[in-house]
Amino acid sequence: MKTVVTANLKDPAHRDAILNLLDNYASDPMGKQAALPESSRARLLTGLAEQPQALVLLAFEDDTPAGLLIAFQGFSTFQASPLLNIHDLIVHPDYRGHGLGRQLLREAEGQALDRGCSQMTLEVRSDNTAAQRLYQSEGFTDCLPRMGFWKKQL
Repeated sequence: MKTVVTANLKDPAHRDAILNLLDNYASDPMGKQAALPESSRARLLTGLAEQPQALVLLAFEDDTPAGLLIAFQGFSTFQASPLLNIHDLIVHPDYRGHGLGRQLLREAEGQALDRGCSQMTLEVRSDNTAAQRLYQSEGFTDCLPRMGFWKKQL
């Protein structure tokens, strides 16, 4: 069974899942190809908890943490309304192709609408074609092709 929940940054299991998924992503060829530095691991959860507009979602397959989305609410001056910027979308390699990335995006969109956001934005590497296909299928468009900036009007 696949589920997506808003992460509880006080829950030790959620905290471990966030750190482990982010570390796995940092080590991935689409990340930095290096483990998350200990200094970042030590500050990350406290830093996220101090961001009142942060959205942290965890995806589980059965009871296993398998995906993570971290986004921050901002403001569009051109539309004079809030927007949600997806900073990280991570699916553990063992669970890719199971629909978890799509579920995370859809939950983020629902929460963006609840917050009154007019759009969602994200950045994606030009060589990350799998992620680009997912974003296109969910209604995102490539706004600045050479810069990897994508958006979706809500």
